[in-house]
Amino acid sequence: MAEHEPQQGEQDLEKKIVEIRQRFKNELLKDSTDNYDSRDVERIEQEDALVEAYLTWRLYVVDDTLKMIDESLLWRREFGINDLSESTIPRWMFESGAVFLHGYDREGNKLFWFKVKLHIKDAKTIVDKKKYVAFWLERYAKKEPGMPLTVVFDMTESGFGNVDMDFVKYIVNCFKVYYPKFLSKMIIVEMPWIMNAAWKIVRSWLGPEAIAKLKFATKAEVHTYIGEEYLPPHLGGSDHFKYTYPPLPDDDFQTPLSENGPLASDDDAESKEGEMESRDTLESSFNSEIVAKPKKVNFLEESLRSEDGERDTNVRVKGVRKPLTTFKGLLLDVSPSEELSFGSGENEKKCLIILSNVTKNQVAFKVRTTAPEKYRVKPSSSSCEPGASVDIVVSLHGGSLASPQDRFLIMAAEMENAGSQELTQFWKEVQKNKIMEHRLRCHVPDSVKLAAVPHRDSLGEPSTNGQQELSTALMRVMACNSRLEQKMNSCLWVQKVLTGLVLVLLALNLLCLYLLGTAQRPS
Repeated sequence: MAEHEPQQGEQDLEKKIVEIRQRFKNELLKDSTDNYDSRDVERIEQEDALVEAYLTWRLYVVDDTLKMIDESLLWRREFGINDLSESTIPRWMFESGAVFLHGYDREGNKLFWFKVKLHIKDAKTIVDKKKYVAFWLERYAKKEPGMPLTVVFDMTESGFGNVDMDFVKYIVNCFKVYYPKFLSKMIIVEMPWIMNAAWKIVRSWLGPEAIAKLKFATKAEVHTYIGEEYLPPHLGGSDHFKYTYPPLPDDDFQTPLSENGPLASDDDAESKEGEMESRDTLESSFNSEIVAKPKKVNFLEESLRSEDGERDTNVRVKGVRKPLTTFKGLLLDVSPSEELSFGSGENEKKCLIILSNVTKNQVAFKVRTTAPEKYRVKPSSSSCEPGASVDIVVSLHGGSLASPQDRFLIMAAEMENAGSQELTQFWKEVQKNKIMEHRLRCHVPDSVKLAAVPHRDSLGEPSTNGQQELSTALMRVMACNSRLEQKMNSCLWVQKVLTGLVLVLLALNLLCLYLLGTAQRPS
């Protein structure tokens, strides 16, 4: 009986998706199709995952889902979302650094930063600012479909002049209406107490489906949600990342990094015949961010020379599980479709990626990762014959542990003159619009995450779960105590002001009594 319940749930979901599409066509498209962008209408008609996202976000109520789809598509047409690009956004907005994507929270969700102190309320630029936020969201949605974001409002050194409630309401609506299931959390960091009333209004805007996602945190508490490696120093972190523009974060490649030496130029790297491995460092092609120091995010591309003697790409590694899901791409089918699952067992420290060529030509591919020091990828760069498949083994190096923040990027391009081209030269010359990209994230079971704590203890560190919990509790108590102290000081200041006013009023009353007394005396 229990086996039939998931099937029944899937059937009910399919029925509701069909019902939504029928009513969308009969009710919303009945009068005119000009209300929506035809590209958005096509997505509603063809993409089950998109309709399911709207349906889930509206708690499977069909009427509410249709209303959300209507509002979302009207907004997309009004703002021209499908046509947004760098050229349609004023350059100064990119240069301001007020909004950007960078880093991950502890659950592996991308961080969407809003530097509130850099925002100035201005009615003349509000439309462009709204389009700017939509540009980042749309860009991320295309690069990481189905992956949620954690929004961080950094309110350090901000005041009333930096808070535009209309703009804040727009941001809330982006996640409440326009981008379903896109919000993981909304963290308000270092909010001045004087703005409590304003954020109570924001809480009412979020609605029941998102109210639990709103988190208020002090400098000490924000570590609960974001690790120090992705927090700036002024919030107690160690991340010295600094947003700059141009170019857009994921458009800038760095030179290769040799395992046994410093950064070298492309020419130098090619001239070293004895080099066994080299690494291409990419500033965040899937992090959508700029990295301030080489340590942060770099992508692995092992040299072809190191693979010449071991390019049997069709060898299946013993004990590595075959992926069960497949992403259907224009050039390659990629298995698994979304996640590489690592575990704690020896056989769970390796994952298999299967690439299948669906074209009539040879396809070149390469694999990159955000954590090259942790993973070994074989082969990381090669080509696939028409109709053939290639097995890529991704293994954890040494005692490294997989993390939800780790990402893999598979790049592929069709080779028209395969016989006369070297892969290194091919990747230098291929046009960017002809490259297929697909991203994979890492899935790590909770048991593996917990295993990291005793591993640290075995190295001689005294920390334990109990001590960490106690430390966190103490930090929260200290943070609450600090808040209470601030509020008490404010109350004392108000009390002094009121006392002064009372004394002034008392003096005025005495003066009035004196004047009345002198006026009544007989001359």
